[in-house]
Amino acid sequence: MAERVNLPVPDLDQSLGVIRHGHWGRPVLVFPSEAGRAEDFANNGMVAAVQGLVDSGRVSFFCVDSLDAWSWSANEHPTEERARRHRFYQRWLEEQVLPHIAYETGSAPTELITVGVSMGAYHAVNFALQRADAASLAIGLSGNYDPSTWHGWGELGDNTYFANPMAYVAGAQDGHLDWLRTRPSVLLVVGQGPFEWQPTGSYPSTVAFATVLREKGIQHELDIWGHDSAHDWPWWQRQLAHHLPRFC
Repeated sequence: MAERVNLPVPDLDQSLGVIRHGHWGRPVLVFPSEAGRAEDFANNGMVAAVQGLVDSGRVSFFCVDSLDAWSWSANEHPTEERARRHRFYQRWLEEQVLPHIAYETGSAPTELITVGVSMGAYHAVNFALQRADAASLAIGLSGNYDPSTWHGWGELGDNTYFANPMAYVAGAQDGHLDWLRTRPSVLLVVGQGPFEWQPTGSYPSTVAFATVLREKGIQHELDIWGHDSAHDWPWWQRQLAHHLPRFC
């Protein structure tokens, strides 16, 4: 059984977990679906879908808990407050998870892959864009990349802007944009089947975000699956197994 390691969240009286699968290979930081836990990736067949990569030492997954229940999913709070709370998660990833991965692998990550499904796809893409020095590839499966649309209400400010890839990528310019054009690459995958349109908004958001990336000249791929491809784990298993082998 993979062992859970709990790491404290800076300035919060709680810890979040990390579970590693695999001992060698390219490190992959894995985000769960909304309000999910580190165990979800393996429990829903995602590790098994690419077991050959793990067994052959080509990939090592670092699966993390979410903080969504306290941040983005706390819909009783306005969007700006939820975005402010998300900053605690970002700090945890940067100050706790990245050093943990460095300790486990013996070197600081510079070619990290981030992967996520549903709301986890947002986290994977957002983190890679925020920390392009550590992550060179983000894979988002069935994501919605505009948190201002997630039961949004209240006046929006800087917290929301800088946590919203649709906004800050569209607004990127000068040296920062040049940096994003060199690092990282973004792979967006989405189906056209059940729940990809409503209520998740994954299909329209993925297509819209790909348009922003294209207009800004940021490296990306858009892979649209068919009308049978649903917002669900069996399809995410297939999508991961289809794409991940070429990156590790």
